[in-house]
Amino acid sequence: MAKDPVGDLLTLLDLERLELDLFRGQSPDEEESQRVFGGQVIAQSLVAAYRTVPDDRLCHSLHCYFIRPGDPSVPIIYQVDHSRDGGSFTTRRVVAIQHGKQIFNLAASFHVVEDSWHHQHEMPEVDPPESVGDRIEWRRKFAEQVPERHRGHFLRDRPVEMREIDPLDPLKPAKASDQQNLWFRVARPIDEAPWLHHCLMAYASDMALLGTGNRPHGISWMTGELMSASLDHAMWFHAPTKFDEWHLYSMDSPYAGGARSFNRGSIYDSTGRLVASVAQEGLMRRVERKPRKS
Repeated sequence: MAKDPVGDLLTLLDLERLELDLFRGQSPDEEESQRVFGGQVIAQSLVAAYRTVPDDRLCHSLHCYFIRPGDPSVPIIYQVDHSRDGGSFTTRRVVAIQHGKQIFNLAASFHVVEDSWHHQHEMPEVDPPESVGDRIEWRRKFAEQVPERHRGHFLRDRPVEMREIDPLDPLKPAKASDQQNLWFRVARPIDEAPWLHHCLMAYASDMALLGTGNRPHGISWMTGELMSASLDHAMWFHAPTKFDEWHLYSMDSPYAGGARSFNRGSIYDSTGRLVASVAQEGLMRRVERKPRKS
């Protein structure tokens, strides 16, 4: 049977309803994974919140904290709190629980569609996605240098297709500008409600952003000198969009220090419309290598 990573992701986001405001989510069965991908918990939490919100409202902002590493071997329980149901705004808080403890929490606000003034920053001028190589094709150039136990995960088919502008060597990155751009989209066409496209974009927004702060220092978690993890994540949805079409993710990292990096992203659709903004702080801790015994 042909693999369908997009179908697997849609199944992952189809949470099981246990009670009115209680949901259960699963994680992919991947032997290499030691913790749950942050984008998965963001997206599943947003799905849980959406399941309790009137159909005429779309999420316009979310703010969340990663509290403990998620365990991919057990389900995640999502508990939704109805913070407020107003005339035009709805607010929800979602707590993700494993082993009786919070691993993550999210606050999200939803808004009815209203007409208003409009302005936005212009989309950066970059090469179109048709002229940029796929990320997996780029990684195949370095596959032989990756330990065999990690090679399958390094090259596996993913539900989100990514094409990086000026990609770096993932194993020995050179020092580079903190600014990076990539095109991304769901890897095949889907026929889903607009709110689910927001959830899929939230899932993908945690990809590549954390590494933006590494670029000026020429470091990577794959070299064994860096411990990194997402600490928090904020996202603002400016407009409905179809995430099975190409979007430009334009990122930068204006600051790093104190073992943390601050990273930002702007997401544009292929017409140049700004559809979402992202901000994240990540752990950026130096790993001290122990000298080998003679």
